[in-house]
Amino acid sequence: MSSRITSHQLNNGLYVSGRPEPPKEKPPTMSSTAVPYTGGDIKKSGELGKMFDGPRKSGQLTSGPLRTGSMGSGNMAHASQISSHSMNRVGSLSGGVPGSTSGPLDSSASIKSRTTSMVRNNAVTHLSPDGTQSFFRSFPKLVFWSMVLLFMMGFIAAVFILAAVGNPILLIVVVVLFAIVIVAFAWNVYWDEKAVNKFVSEYPDAELRTAKDGQFVKVSGVVTCGNVPLESSFQRVPRCVYTSTSLYEYRGWDSKPANPTHRRFTWGLRSAERHAVDFYISDFQSGLRALVKTGYGARVTPYVEESVVIDINQSSKDMSPQFKRWLAERNLSSDDRVMQLKEGYIKEGSSVSVMGVVERNDNVLKIVPPPEAVPTGCRWTSCTLPTSVDGIVLRCEDSSNPDVIPV
Repeated sequence: MSSRITSHQLNNGLYVSGRPEPPKEKPPTMSSTAVPYTGGDIKKSGELGKMFDGPRKSGQLTSGPLRTGSMGSGNMAHASQISSHSMNRVGSLSGGVPGSTSGPLDSSASIKSRTTSMVRNNAVTHLSPDGTQSFFRSFPKLVFWSMVLLFMMGFIAAVFILAAVGNPILLIVVVVLFAIVIVAFAWNVYWDEKAVNKFVSEYPDAELRTAKDGQFVKVSGVVTCGNVPLESSFQRVPRCVYTSTSLYEYRGWDSKPANPTHRRFTWGLRSAERHAVDFYISDFQSGLRALVKTGYGARVTPYVEESVVIDINQSSKDMSPQFKRWLAERNLSSDDRVMQLKEGYIKEGSSVSVMGVVERNDNVLKIVPPPEAVPTGCRWTSCTLPTSVDGIVLRCEDSSNPDVIPV
């Protein structure tokens, strides 16, 4: 029993066996019509505008017929995701952050927020106004009070001998010795900071490459900011590792004192802000970089010069708006006073000298404060008695140089 074999004719007239192939559908072609500018309006964006019941505009992009089935549902789901994302972006751009208002930013509010955040930041060391080591602080208290007691006893004995015998020699000797001691103390107080600066400058520089763990060294190099840079209080100098701003007032005969110990016809400190943070120093000798731990409440003795940025005297009573705003932020009065505002800072790229103890831990090189104060020794060339410095000594001379190149 034979079966019939089907055949069909090709376009060229030949007959071949088998059934003819079904015609293939041509893929839809996309037109290259130019997309009109919608101005950010979603309802003008072609097929997406249908979802928001927006009228179709002339000249919009046309495409082939939408396919039914799974492909059509996928396209619609993708379009709905795009529309929801676009609406969220439009809402965030138009509405902004909740609780905020449009318009220019309040500079005073932003400055106050920065000041508050810096004060509350644990990484910032807040130094006291009298944080520098003075001669009276380092002078042994036992020796001082022993000398006072000896002079009192000698003076009483000299007065007794003068009254009983009439011999003034002992009284003269006591007075001369007392005058010599007073002059020596006054000399050391006057040359105290200069003597410490000379001690730091004459102390030999050490190489970080060969420095041992626990060794007290002096390192000179270039400053690089750490994770928390500072900004100067008045001039707003960015990327600093140490800032100092001091307000001084001159007290005349009938002027108000700047502080409880302010004497007449002298300058007195009314307000002071000094801050320090951790930073890196690149050694001039070896090129190595070490982390200097001056933040997080570390003991620091800075020797950084301050320059006068505002001078209010009898001839110039006009205050700048910036200075008035600075006073108002700190609740300081701006009445009729003779004032000077001084500011100092160490910014990134400055050359500094640091004295501290080397600490090596897991290939991390640090300079930390010494466990106790470091004596400077007697300076025979300047006739100064020994003093001491506590914590990391930070000395900078080019802090106000505008040509310093940051690294």
